[in-house]
This record gives sequence, structure tokens and C-alpha cells, in this order.
Amino acid sequence: MTADTARDLPVGSGSGDEAGPAPGNPFDAREWSTPFGLPPFEAIRPEHFVPAFATALKEHEAEIAAIAGNQEAASFANTVVAMERAGHALDRVANVFFNLTGSNTGPELQAIERAVAPQLARHASAITLNPALRARLSAIDAEAEGLGAEEQRVLDRYRTRFRRAGADLAPEAKARLAEIATRLAELGTRFAQNVLADERSFILPLDGEDDLAGLPPFLRAAAAEAAKERGGEHRHIVTLSRSLIEPFLVFSTRRDLRARAYEAWIRRGENGGETDNRAVISEIVRLRAERARLLGFDSFAHLKLDDTMAGSPDAAMELLRNVWKPALQRAAEEREQLQALVRAEGHDFALEAHDWRHFSEKLRRSQHDLDEAEIKPYLPLDGMIRAAFDTASRLFGLSFEEIRDVPRYHPDVRTWIVRDADGSEVGLFLGDYFARASKRSGAWMSAFRSQERLNGNITPIIVNVMNFARAPRGEPTLLSFDDARTLFHEFGHALHGLLSDVTYPLLSGTAVSRDFVELPSQLYEHWLQQPEVLRAHARHVQTGEPMPEALLEKLLAAATFNQGFATVEYAASAIVDMTLHLSAAGEDGLDVGAFETDALRRIAMPTEIAARHRAPHFAHIFSGDGYAAGYYSYLWSEVLDADAFDAFREAGDIFHPETAQRLRRMIYGAGNLRDAREAYTAFRGRLPSIAPLLKKRGLAA
Repeated sequence: MTADTARDLPVGSGSGDEAGPAPGNPFDAREWSTPFGLPPFEAIRPEHFVPAFATALKEHEAEIAAIAGNQEAASFANTVVAMERAGHALDRVANVFFNLTGSNTGPELQAIERAVAPQLARHASAITLNPALRARLSAIDAEAEGLGAEEQRVLDRYRTRFRRAGADLAPEAKARLAEIATRLAELGTRFAQNVLADERSFILPLDGEDDLAGLPPFLRAAAAEAAKERGGEHRHIVTLSRSLIEPFLVFSTRRDLRARAYEAWIRRGENGGETDNRAVISEIVRLRAERARLLGFDSFAHLKLDDTMAGSPDAAMELLRNVWKPALQRAAEEREQLQALVRAEGHDFALEAHDWRHFSEKLRRSQHDLDEAEIKPYLPLDGMIRAAFDTASRLFGLSFEEIRDVPRYHPDVRTWIVRDADGSEVGLFLGDYFARASKRSGAWMSAFRSQERLNGNITPIIVNVMNFARAPRGEPTLLSFDDARTLFHEFGHALHGLLSDVTYPLLSGTAVSRDFVELPSQLYEHWLQQPEVLRAHARHVQTGEPMPEALLEKLLAAATFNQGFATVEYAASAIVDMTLHLSAAGEDGLDVGAFETDALRRIAMPTEIAARHRAPHFAHIFSGDGYAAGYYSYLWSEVLDADAFDAFREAGDIFHPETAQRLRRMIYGAGNLRDAREAYTAFRGRLPSIAPLLKKRGLAA
């Protein structure tokens, strides 16, 4: 998953009565004298943000007022370029703040977030609903000015952004849209904080050998480390960090404990009390539907997909249906195999959702002679980081040098300077790999600074945030193959930000349509699964010996194992997301649980599989609207990535230089210079087929 930069956040206006900047506030400086212009993290305290936001908002308001009130005839230079140069201070504060609220938050930052989110939403609405600005954008004559292709693209994106925000509506409708945006910002913040609170509050103590039954040494060590981080009251605990709870569900032979852990995992956000998200969701869905109607769309889904590669909910749903049928059939076959295994072990219970991963791992061992505990010693975190870097070096000529004496927002953070083949600086890459209570769950990429050339040669500062279970101090952290794939996925997003080669900030890096943004990340995963890469980098953590060829072959042969389950749990979430946002279910008070249950019943969801993200903790779609009515985009992008990797296969070399150069120029480096369909066609020579996706997932007939 990729996180939006501040420029894409729902930003809004200060009240005008905040206190001035605190003495010694690092945000007072126009530029930071830190190495590479990194934020001076160690000097930034929570109390700096409120005055910093207040000052930056006032500055941006003044800049926008000057542009809107300019008496000269509108031109690209005095309107679009001026808007692109405005808001530097606000971007800087917001980039630091929202990165910290995701990766290293606490009560003070959360309180500030609740206060500042609606201010920023009002500020954004004041800009996009400003009639003078809209008039100036409309008056620019691209042909008369002889604008180049990039200038025409950024002008078009501004006009589209203003139109989709409601700039052409009557004053009453504009006012209501601004109210909706403000309230949605409040609700999205509350939703995310509620999920984090539920994740923080749960631990499953594992007291004694009986509770640890079935857990391999690496998982016992991770559970012990988690217990230390949570105060040491217990020797071992399971938390709701995915990298801890999922292997627990795989290996624990205590069915009762698996059930308790799984129930807590799927009930995040619906436990009653202050952190229950069901009423929050109902209001979000209702307000989104109202916003869509004000803008002339049938539903929020129609509004969101109008400006995407898919183009319409029908196109997205058709893809989901085309994948759902074979996935459901495969999942039914998998279920019967697992139930047979349950019976073979002498049990008389019916397989349930908290059993699937456990018995699936046993089946994988039986069918493929493959044990996850056998794989992990060959996938140490440092080795997989080197593998991701080496792949980027062979594809794009990049080099990575770790630097240590630089500011960090947490001791876990590591920093690398990234250089191009000619030695020039590409940017900085930050890696924050371990789970902790101050970090929301999941994995994502974000930016502290985005690439651009409008204000000089600005190089990006990109961060990957993960939630891997930390090994005990002094021992190397070992990854599952899924963890390693996540690392490659997020590094693909990072490369999309690092390799950006555009002039205008609006078009930089990952600022592309939502169903195109996952292409660079999902495509990058393919290289991890290539024998050439694994032979070079999957090495035993103690001996340094490469993964035995027999084990490597078994690992790759099992690539499509359990893909019915994996596809069903993902597609179910995407279908619920789209169904919610096609409806007006929030009009009379949405019963979230009943709606979700009914939506899953209508697609014949197996009771033994739960959706990957249930609505009350579905942060992708409710902590902001980035992936709302857009969770399908992972599958849409997978159609692209499966087809795109075939370009390397067809060239006979997974590092084929000419294909890699075209990939960098047209996809990774191009930002939003062109429409997504045009960009993909420029790389591949045509639009993709769904066939490589079905083959990749093992779902082809």
C-alpha cells in the first residue's frame, strides 16, 4: 500500500487565532541545514506542530489569495506555476506530521491530528472551490502559450481536480461540499485511531509450554520480544501485528488459542465502546454518497472511478467477477482437502476460519514437502533488503550506501543514499521495518519530500514502513516468504517515488490514478520469485550457504498453493468495498454488520474464509478515501503487472536492459505525465490481457 503525500491529503484552513511559533521551533527555518535536508527529527516535538501548521496555513492562504486576486490576464506562469510553488511550508509540516502519526504516534500527536484534520480539510476546500482560481484556470489558453506536453498535463490535472471538487457548482452546493469534506476528515482520523487503539489493547499471553505448543523457535523468539516491548509482564505474547498473529495461526496447535487470537483480529473496530467504528462507517458512507450526488454522479463509486484507468464501477466489477468464479471453485477444492486432513488427524470438528492457515500449512508440507520454518533461515531481513537493492541495481543502475549519522524519527529507522549509474544523487531511502505499539498495522510507502524540478533539482526522501516481528536483540530477523514479498512490494512503491523524473510537484512519483499506482509495486514482486534472484540472495543466516536447489524448487512449485483462499479473501473485501460505495446504504443509518453479511451471502462467500479486511477495521477505505471504491485496484494492477513481467520473459532476460530502460522511462520515472492507459501502452505496446493474471494465480482453466 502507498500513502499519500501532503499535497494529496484533504487539506483545509486555520481558524486564525492560534498561538505563534514556539521559540526554537524547527519549522521556523525556511530550509533545514541537516544532512540531505532531512527533517531534524530529534529536535521536533509534538508541541511544535500546532504553531507550525498555523503559520504554514496562513502563509499558503496569502499565496493563494495573491494568485486568485492577480489583476493580470491568467497565464500558465502566473496561475499554475504559482500554485505549484505555493504551499511549500505547509507541505513540509504535513509530510513530517502525517508520516509520524502513522509510524511513531502517541496521545499528543493523536490529539493534534484530531484538531488539525478538519482545519486542513477546510483549507483544501477553500482552494478548490475558489471561483476566481477556477476562472483563471479556465482562461489559460494552452495553444496560444505554446505549452509543452508536461505543462498541458499539469494544467489538465488542475482543471480536473477543481471540477471534481465541485468548483462549477452553485454557492450552496459548494458550502455543503466543504462541510462534508471537513466532517469526513474528522471521521477518517477517528476511524484510524480507533483501529490502532484496538490493536494496542489486545495481547494474548502465552504462559507455559502448553500455550506455546507447536510454535517453532523463530516464533517463540518473536513472541518473547513482543512481550518485552509490552512491559515484560508475560514471557511470551501474541499481538495483533500481522507478522506475529498470522504465523501464530499457522503453527499453534492450540485450537482454542487460535480461535481467541483470530476473533480479536477480525473484531478490530467493532468491540463496542469508544473505539467502535460501525457508526463512523455509517456516517462516512452517507456523506460520501451525498458528495457524489452533489457532483452529479449516481454513487460514490461512480465518482471515484470516473478518473481512473478502469473508468467505471462496471469495469472494476467485471474484473472481480471474472476472478471470483475460478477462485471460489479453487477455494472449495482446498476446503475439501483441509477438511479431509482434519478427519485424517482424528478430529470430528468442521473446519473454521481460524483453522484454515494451520491445516493449510500441514497440507503444503504434505503436498510440497515444504515447511515455512525451513524457509525462514534463508530469508533474513538484511539479505532480503540486499536482494531488493541488487534487483534495482541490475534493472536501473542504482546503488545504495547506508549512512548512519543522520536524523531519525525512531532508532529503528535506517537510511540509504541512492545514486544513479553516473554517480549522481537520486534521493534518500528510509527503511522502518519492525512492528511497535506506536505504529499502525500494515506496510506502506510515503514521502518526506517528493521529486520535482520547478523549484530547483529537488531529490526525494522516500520511506518504507513495515511491521515485521523483531527477533531478540542480537539475533537476525527472519522473514516468511510473504514478508519478503511485502518488502519487495513496498520497495517497488519506493522506486516509483525515487525514480520520478518530472518538473511539476503535482505530477510527481506515485501521484497517479489509484488503479495504476500498484503496478510498480506488484511488478517488482516478480523478481523475488525468480530462481536467479533467490539463488543469489536466499542464503542461510548462519552458514551463508545458498538455499538448496531442491528447497528452492519446492518453494517455487508451491507458488500457486492456497491461491483459492488468498484470492477469495482479497476479492471479498474488494466486492464489499465496491458494493458499499455503489449503494446509498447510509441514508437511513447503515447496519454495517448486516450489510457486510448480506453482500458476502450474495456472492456465496465460504464461511471458512473471512474477508481480508472486514469493514470496521478496513483502513484502506475508511481512514481516508484514497482506496475507497478502489480496493479492486490491487487486482486491476495485477492484470498489468502479470502482463508487464511477460515483456521481460519475451525478451529472454529478466534484467533485459532495453526493456528495463523503457520500464523506467514510461512507468517508474514518469509520474503522472500521461494517462495510465497511454503510459502502459507506451511501455508494452498494447493494453494487457487478464490471461497472465489467471495463470500467475493458478486459476487458469
